[in-house]
Amino acid sequence: MVAKPLTVVQMLPELETGGVERGTLELGKHLVQHGHRSIVISGGGRLVSQLESEGSEHISWNVGKKSPLTLRYVPKLRKFLTDRKVDILHLRSRVPAWVGYLAWRSLPECYRPRLVTTFHGFYSINRYSAIMAKGEKIIAISKSVKSHIQNTYKVPEDRIVLIHRGVDVDVFDPHKISRKRIESLMNDWELSKNGKAVVMLPGRITRWKGHEIFLKSLASIKNLKWKAVCVGNPAENPSYYKYLLRHIERLQLHNQVKFVGQCDDMPAAYFLADIVISASSSEAEAFGRIAVEAQAMGKPVIATAHGGSLETVLPGKTGWLVEPVNAKSLSKAIEEGLTDSALCKQFGKNGREWVIDNFTTERMCSTTLDLYRNLVAE
Repeated sequence: MVAKPLTVVQMLPELETGGVERGTLELGKHLVQHGHRSIVISGGGRLVSQLESEGSEHISWNVGKKSPLTLRYVPKLRKFLTDRKVDILHLRSRVPAWVGYLAWRSLPECYRPRLVTTFHGFYSINRYSAIMAKGEKIIAISKSVKSHIQNTYKVPEDRIVLIHRGVDVDVFDPHKISRKRIESLMNDWELSKNGKAVVMLPGRITRWKGHEIFLKSLASIKNLKWKAVCVGNPAENPSYYKYLLRHIERLQLHNQVKFVGQCDDMPAAYFLADIVISASSSEAEAFGRIAVEAQAMGKPVIATAHGGSLETVLPGKTGWLVEPVNAKSLSKAIEEGLTDSALCKQFGKNGREWVIDNFTTERMCSTTLDLYRNLVAE
C-alpha cells in the first residue's frame, strides 16, 4: 500500500529570520516535494513569500504575542485542525505551543492530530517553558538539548527523538559561488583583502554571541595580517552595537574590524572568510548552525567548547574548540589558523565531508518525515 499524504501544521511566532524559521521552511519544502500538504501558522514576516513559493500554505495568525489575548486563537485552531483533517501538529516555540496544546487537548481524542514539539534551545526552566515537553514526541536538536530535557522535565527517553539540524549542502557549496556574487558582496561591504586573511564572526548582535571576547582576542594579535568582519543586523540591538563600536575604539581596532550588517547571501559571505568564529560564551549554542554552515563551505571553524558545538566541530580535524569566555584561548586558535594556511585548508576539506555525512537538510527533513509517518501509523 502507498502511504497516504500527510497534512502537517507547523506553528511558530513569525517568519522573519533565524534558525527556527529556516528549519520550518526547509521542512515545508521537503514535505511538498514528497507529496504532502504543508501549512505554517505564524505572525508573518519576510520569509512568507519564499515559504509560499515553495508550495506551503501560510496562515497569518499572531500566535507568538505574549498576551492573554493570544488565547483567542485556541477555538479557531481547534476548528482549523478538524476542518483541514490535520495529521501532525508540530509546535516550535513556547507561546504558539500553548495555543496549539490547548486547542489539541480540547479535541476528542479521535479527532486529535499527533502532537510533536521541538526544543530549539535551552529554555528557561519554569512552567511556561514546560509546554515544550508536552509533545507525544519531542525533538531535541542536539545531544546536549536531549540531556537538558531529560534532566529538567524527567521525560522518558522513548518520547525524545534526537534530530540534528542540517544545512543545504547544495546551497552551501563553495563550488557554486559565482565570481559575481563575491564581487557584489565585497562592494557592498567595501571590503578589500589586500593579502589579509578575513576572520568572520556571523551572528546576532547580542551579548551571548561573544563579540566582546572576540574583539579582546583580536587586540593581542594586531601585528598579524587580518581583517575581522562581524555579520549581523545592528538594528536588532542598537545600544549594544554602539557599545561594541566604542569598545573597538578603546582597543584601537577601528582599522581592522568591520560590522557589515545583515547579509542575505551567507554562502558568499562564508566564501570570503578564511576562518569562521562561533564565540558564544555566556550561553551555549543549542546546536550551532553557523559552525555547520561554515564547515559545509569548506572553512575552518573556531567554536566555544560547550553545548552543540561539542557535537558539530571536530577539534584538530575540522577546527578548534576553545574555552568559553576566554579571550586568550580564542586568540591562540585564531593565531594558529592565520599562520598555518595548509592546516586551515585541510580542516576545511575535512569539515565539508563531516557535514555531508552528518548534518544535511535532507537528513534532518527525511528523519522528521519518518517520525511523522510512524506516529500516524501507530
